[in-house]
Amino acid sequence: MVTNRLLISLLSGLLVAFAASAVAEEATQADAEMAQRETFRSLDEDVQALKKEVLDLNRDLFLLEEELLFPANSQVAFFISMDVGEYFDLDSVNIKINGKEVANYLYTEREADALVRGGVHRVHMANLKSGEHELVATFVGTGPNVRDYRRGATLTFDKGIGAKYIELEITDREKKQQPDFVIKEWE
Repeated sequence: MVTNRLLISLLSGLLVAFAASAVAEEATQADAEMAQRETFRSLDEDVQALKKEVLDLNRDLFLLEEELLFPANSQVAFFISMDVGEYFDLDSVNIKINGKEVANYLYTEREADALVRGGVHRVHMANLKSGEHELVATFVGTGPNVRDYRRGATLTFDKGIGAKYIELEITDREKKQQPDFVIKEWE
């Protein structure tokens, strides 16, 4: 009987020790999981900060590339805009400077719709030396009575020091019910 009590007491002690060991192991495991979560959270914050730095660096490099490729002294930019657009649906535009083709852009329906709603598209940017230059723009699309329409406009402009901005504007001429193509320099 004493041996049974001793045996039961010994087994009870082992069970208590084993339970205490299991509880301690669970607590250690919970602490390890908590530490792992903190490590992941810290790592995620570091990755997000690094991503922001990379994006900022990319923006700075893009601006530097623009400055190097198109310095303000020789920069010329050409923009397309439309006003109303009842008599002309733009399909494409071709730009030649001094007889050399520099841009040929085919518009999607969505892009042409954006122009009609007041958008402006930078179709080309170039470097030109100071002096006189000839611009020839050819517009292709659908004109009045749903006929194919091809029309050109020419401008001789003087490129001085500093950036030059030129707008190729398509407007509706109400009296003649035809589109009008105007090239003008921005001040």
